Amino acid sequence: METPDLMATANRLLAGDTFESTCPSRPVMSQVTTRWSLLIVAALITGPHRFAALRDKIGGISEKMLSQNLKNLVRAGLVGRDVQPTVPPQVTYTLTDLGMSLAEPLCALLGWFGNHTPDLLEAQSRYDAA
Repeated sequence: METPDLMATANRLLAGDTFESTCPSRPVMSQVTTRWSLLIVAALITGPHRFAALRDKIGGISEKMLSQNLKNLVRAGLVGRDVQPTVPPQVTYTLTDLGMSLAEPLCALLGWFGNHTPDLLEAQSRYDAA
């Protein structure tokens, strides 16, 4: 694809002001596209999870990072938080409709990484060896 075609595609697919420093989507993108947030959304695609189940499913995430990222995702409207008035309170996290609309492109992105990890690792090895 030639450069003008790439730019036309980018302009069609991206919000018009995505590249502007004042774009209102940038702070939200920054919060939602962290490594942990993407893994949380991916984990919730399969259905509701409680905090401990999410922590256990996402290897390497601390409770602090899980809590912080869940708050950001709830604030962004991608994740719903349902608190049952029990002792102790039971909190369940689910994807909202907006969050579900992210599921397909996110799965495509994660699938791309899965399919191309050997290529990426090989490129990194070549770069490091040079």
